[in-house]
Amino acid sequence: MDFSRTDEQVAIADLAGQILAKHATPERLRTLEDDPAGTGTDTELWAALAEANLLGLTVPTDHGGSGLGLVEACELLEQAGRTVAPVPLLATVAYAVPVLAQHGSPEQQAAWLPGVVAGDVVLTAALVEALGDPLQPGTVASPDGDGWVISGTKVCVPAGLVADRVLVAASTPTGEVGLFLVDPAQAGVTVSRQDTVSRVPEAMIELDGARVGADALVGPLDGDATTVVFARQHAMVGIAAFMTGVAEAALKLTADYTSTREQFGRPIATFQAVGQRAANAFIDTQAIRLTTLHAAWLLDAGRDAAKEVAVAKFFASEAGQRVTRAAQHLHGGMGVDRDYPVHRYYLWSKQLELTLGGASRQLTSLGRILAEEPVEL
Repeated sequence: MDFSRTDEQVAIADLAGQILAKHATPERLRTLEDDPAGTGTDTELWAALAEANLLGLTVPTDHGGSGLGLVEACELLEQAGRTVAPVPLLATVAYAVPVLAQHGSPEQQAAWLPGVVAGDVVLTAALVEALGDPLQPGTVASPDGDGWVISGTKVCVPAGLVADRVLVAASTPTGEVGLFLVDPAQAGVTVSRQDTVSRVPEAMIELDGARVGADALVGPLDGDATTVVFARQHAMVGIAAFMTGVAEAALKLTADYTSTREQFGRPIATFQAVGQRAANAFIDTQAIRLTTLHAAWLLDAGRDAAKEVAVAKFFASEAGQRVTRAAQHLHGGMGVDRDYPVHRYYLWSKQLELTLGGASRQLTSLGRILAEEPVEL
């Protein structure tokens, strides 16, 4: 692939960077974090992103969006990672919109995608359960007349406290797997707050006989979990893009700090050990970015990207932790001062590392894929 950016991608990054830097200031983040009953969402910033037509990047043009791909969405998500922006971009833009844009019926798209573009709708996907294979969810959707009855528990649902609709991964009694659009406010659904290490809350969603109509099914219902695989792959690439921004911002803060912090009469950035560690962090950051863009490009092209997505999420998890850990260490005592912003990047990198599977799980997935490939002798 060609890693050079188009003018349109540069414009998206520049515009998003300006808006996010203006709104997601350390002071604003601290205010949201210190609200014990808050949802961790900055509604003013969300509205500003909508006004700039950034929320509909991957929404088809028929529904008011820009009709762009995951690569362009990664530009937006990277900028959000640089400011650890308190808005449900990952949940809406990476988890949910690609699924509806690709697999949603015309009625489903018309009902929800224009609202995303306008900033009136927040979407997310419930893909995680406490135990078991994520592609064989324990949540069960049983046929009931012309609809479905869904029961099960989902955890760590991003933006689950503010979402208007949730894509719930569920299995049928006959072993098929699919995604169902569920109203979190409907009967049979209980949404509970789950506080996270990043201090942006997620949700546990308990479904106890929640009934949905036949029109709630998004895309195919099959034994290959087609829509769930699609959703997870796009979500993991989105997470890796967000991590790129987290690592980039942590590295910049570290470069600025070590260039001005003096010891023995000289900036510590001139010390060999400091320079080597910062250089390694730079290489790690570039590795996250390139593997993410490669996976996003393949998904946009409709090609098999299972290996590349696992590689991108592995680098995001492993290298992202190395970068933010180095940033904290090179800051010394400032690295743990909550009045200084670098601690947020460490916390976010830890959460992103584990979301939808950390480094070990990605290596296991990658090993399984490679083992199943035919060997040419």
